[in-house]
Amino acid sequence: MTRFVVVGALALVAGCAISTQQEVDMGKQYAQQINAQLPIIRDPEVNRYINVLGDSIARVADERSLDWHFAIVDSKEVNAFAVPGGFVYVNRGLIERATKLDMLAGVLGHEIGHVTQRHSVKQMQKAQGADIGISLACILTGVCNNGVANAAIQVGGAAVFARFSRADEADADRVGVQYVMRAGIDPRGIPEMFQVLLDERKTAPGALDAFFQTHPIEESRIAATEAQIAGIDPAVLNSLTRDSPRYQEFRRRLTSLPSPRR
Repeated sequence: MTRFVVVGALALVAGCAISTQQEVDMGKQYAQQINAQLPIIRDPEVNRYINVLGDSIARVADERSLDWHFAIVDSKEVNAFAVPGGFVYVNRGLIERATKLDMLAGVLGHEIGHVTQRHSVKQMQKAQGADIGISLACILTGVCNNGVANAAIQVGGAAVFARFSRADEADADRVGVQYVMRAGIDPRGIPEMFQVLLDERKTAPGALDAFFQTHPIEESRIAATEAQIAGIDPAVLNSLTRDSPRYQEFRRRLTSLPSPRR
């Protein structure tokens, strides 16, 4: 398994402020390795849609003019993560559960929030020496199911760019609501997506372990986003997009692709 060769760059910025350009440069290094190691979907129509949707949210979320990139990992595991500098990845398994446009938009808004609030930069600073290749492949796609691999994760630092503090998760939820609204999309898809995943965990224990390991969801997170949304004028909410035929076409095309191997 290819290892991520970014330790030297991390050492240079550990413990000091990271500029936007440094964030982008190191994000590109990570993304290059991620794209080589994880099974990224290459279908042009699917990629075009996820990038158009992601860009529509990102361009109203950040004033730094980042060059955003959105990709779908061909994995049945439910997960999503963001790399510093504007690189966002969503697993196919999550999109297959996002039955409406606003649900996937909420996921993207949340992950964009981790970048704009620089949560992922903080994770990068913690990454010193971690074998991020093992961490991401194992935790985000669930391919590691033996003791040796799990031990490697522990040694490697595990889940860099995937695990955030509860405060960071709440912060990403908060700005995610704002971002999708600015993009003209209904934010109610955010708590709805949370509820879908919580309900599935109750009926199929263990099926969503990868997601809940990296994105802990509790009833309080649903309540917090619902309370935030309750403060929005209902007339404004009802004017926002919840779903679209184009989104449903995108999901049909995605599900028509060969099933992921993991």
